[in-house]
Amino acid sequence: MILQVYEKNPPLRAIRTAAQVLRDGGLVVFPTDTIYGLGCDLRNKRGLEKIYRIKQMNEKSPLSIIAPDLSNVALYASVSNRAYRLMNKYLPGPFTFILPAKKEVNRYMLYKRKQIGIRVPDSNVCRALTQELGNPIISTSVPLWGEKILNDGEAIHAYFGKQIDLVLTIGVLVSEPSTVVDCSEEEFKIIRQGKGSIQL
Repeated sequence: MILQVYEKNPPLRAIRTAAQVLRDGGLVVFPTDTIYGLGCDLRNKRGLEKIYRIKQMNEKSPLSIIAPDLSNVALYASVSNRAYRLMNKYLPGPFTFILPAKKEVNRYMLYKRKQIGIRVPDSNVCRALTQELGNPIISTSVPLWGEKILNDGEAIHAYFGKQIDLVLTIGVLVSEPSTVVDCSEEEFKIIRQGKGSIQL
């Protein structure tokens, strides 16, 4: 299934449909402020199993949590005062912050993780979806088509078909991945320069 949405004013019906798909253990592709993401409900292991299968991931493959804001991030990751100040300054925005994972997040993982990525995209679609779901979304990038990032919702739907339960499309995204900042150690460092510029 594919549904057209609009970044400025995401239609509530489409958002509610997507949230229910996630609750039921399904996979949803959705636009962010960087690239299209592939996600499942944090609290549904069935969805996470599907992500691992589609992307042929192993236990060390990176995963991120998408949250509507910073208010509940401390439930899932250990956030130092310095890391919080940095995140509060740059989020919402095109950044992934790597933080030590807490037991709460590992309750839902297939494999225990020492670290987890935190994303708060500057995206009305993401914000509306996570708020409607009531849980963070476990997110990863849409699988590559060869060496190419698929940046068109309709192309993603056509390529992956029934492997993905729902695609929320805003059309073609000018795709550039997020900037990844490792805040899990005392010395913060940029491990991937992407769309966002940041001063550590």
